[in-house]
Amino acid sequence: MSRTAVAVTNIVIAGWGGQGVLTASDIVADVAFNAGFDVKKSEVHGMSQRGGSVASDVRYGSQVFSPMVPEGEAHFLVVIAADQASVNAALLSKTGVVIEPSQLDEAKLRNKKSLNVALLGILSRHLDFSPEQWSAAIRRCLPENLHEANLQAFALGRGA
Repeated sequence: MSRTAVAVTNIVIAGWGGQGVLTASDIVADVAFNAGFDVKKSEVHGMSQRGGSVASDVRYGSQVFSPMVPEGEAHFLVVIAADQASVNAALLSKTGVVIEPSQLDEAKLRNKKSLNVALLGILSRHLDFSPEQWSAAIRRCLPENLHEANLQAFALGRGA
């Protein structure tokens, strides 16, 4: 989204511990930061170390004051575990977009652990960042041995 279209863009990423919620939010924050936006990020860990729920808010714009997405103001809710959509629904604005695993063919993922990045591919179609900016962020945020599988997952999501 351009700086003039929306003062602050609000994204919530939710799932279970170990699904890459925090990695996905790091990638989104990296893309926005490297595009010149003010970025704030927060995390809520339930019993994440035991597979509990995890949510991460990413907010970016020309000036962002708080890292937490206010209730009813999320433009995008990315759920890595579909059951987290209802848990986080109150955060979504009336015109907000839910992105979930059912929107892509998971069987085509080279690595099932790349589902989080595949969902970012779907998210990327709604945001005003180039595929090259996303690829660069993926490369910066992940170890080199994971680049190929995650770039493929991102492309799968972007084309879904």
